[in-house]
Formats: sequence, structure tokens, C-alpha cells
Amino acid sequence: MQITFSKAATDRISPYLNDGNTQLKLLHDTEGCGCVVSGVPALQLISEPSVDDKLAQGDPFPFYYEPRHEIYYEPRLRVDYDAERGTFNLKSDNQIYTTNLRFLTQGSAA
Repeated sequence: MQITFSKAATDRISPYLNDGNTQLKLLHDTEGCGCVVSGVPALQLISEPSVDDKLAQGDPFPFYYEPRHEIYYEPRLRVDYDAERGTFNLKSDNQIYTTNLRFLTQGSAA
């Protein structure tokens, strides 16, 4: 899995990663969804990966993800940030996963 972050997304996320104490994770959030197939993607800041997390190289950020959720995403993804709407989006060459990708910082959305 690989994610390319646009300049706008990079500019928005970078301040959260500059301290070196946080890392980025692509989360497949299933809380309240009923089943894993109904999960929604989110970007989450974590202080350390869980034992189930795998590190992937992104451009320009490396990120963690849970390999068991990899089947829901294409191998190459893009994250952009729409400053006018104040939202991130996640897409690939073939589909738009969400135009309202949540960015979770220590349990709350940024």
C-alpha cells in the first residue's frame, strides 16, 4: 500500500508530525458500523503502532495500517486537502473513497 499526499495535505499534516512523537496511520474505522465491510477510512495520529500495524512508505510521510484491512483499498492511494471546505479526501485512480476523510488527533478530529 502506498499513499501520495498532495502539497495541501502535506502542509496541513506536517505540523502534527514535526515533534517526532507522533506517527500517521490509515485507520479503517468500524466503530458503530456493524461489520468490518462497512468501515470508513480515517487518518489517525498515533504515539506508537500496535502489534498488528504494518509500516508503509508514503510520499512524503510513512504511515501505518492494519494489513487485514488492506483488501478494502487499492495499492496506490492519494490524500488531498481542500482548504475551502476544511476537509481531506482519499481517492485512487479508479474511485473516490471519501471526500470527508477524518483526521483524528489524540482521539478528536482536527
